[in-house]
Amino acid sequence: MKNQPWINQLLGKIVIMIGMAGAVAPAYAHFQMIVPSDEIISAGESRQLTVSLIFTHPFEGMGLNMKKPQRFGVWVAGKEIDLLGNLKETPYQDRAGDTLSSYQASYKIRKPGDHVFFVEPQPYWEAAEERFIIHYAKTVVNAFGMEEGWDKELGLKVEIVPLTRPYGLWTNNLFRGVVKHNGKPVPFARVEVEYYNDKAEVMAPSDPYITQVIKTDANGVFAYAMPKSGWWGMAALVESDEAMSHDGKAYPVELGAVLWVRTRDIER
Repeated sequence: MKNQPWINQLLGKIVIMIGMAGAVAPAYAHFQMIVPSDEIISAGESRQLTVSLIFTHPFEGMGLNMKKPQRFGVWVAGKEIDLLGNLKETPYQDRAGDTLSSYQASYKIRKPGDHVFFVEPQPYWEAAEERFIIHYAKTVVNAFGMEEGWDKELGLKVEIVPLTRPYGLWTNNLFRGVVKHNGKPVPFARVEVEYYNDKAEVMAPSDPYITQVIKTDANGVFAYAMPKSGWWGMAALVESDEAMSHDGKAYPVELGAVLWVRTRDIER
């Protein structure tokens, strides 16, 4: 039987449509979350914190399984404290209803000053992008009004060093930070910003609203004003100089410097 011209045309259109569907499918940003139960501990408040570690797409609420981190700790009063042993695996359900692994740790505040919590996760193999992902994430908790240490550089492989104090932020405050890789500023790095839409109360009118995108300047500095109260994640992305192996083949590694901050509305 001869192929009819209209059949060939139809098949061609189907192939094109399938290709276009794959091309326009949104690739949601990955974020390593490190979020405490409170970002400011005042006199008279509970000193007990719960720090949650989740690997997810924070705006869309679609999670990913997380393995136990390689490092987890806190820097306070000039000293780094290893908290890896405090972590407990915590199953949770994401917005799609999938049960996934995350981690939590309890920590009691004992000293005044800024507490810089940090995590270095296990490399995550992202098959869809054919790359590994390692996000070094930080957040800062202030205790009892002593504002010392929030701009501490921890010496992580990639890191956002705050130029704006990362707590006590009103909604629409402008946050500034410098992105560093191996201790050096990274010019023109891509920085992705997402809102932790945990209650699914925000609907994006189209995909570009989900992940905000900024580039650092020639000195590695970026700025962003958070338009809504809640937790915001900023992830500066850098390609690693070293590849990693998967099934006997070398693949690129995306390094992410992630910082989480919280904003609050001014009460009227």
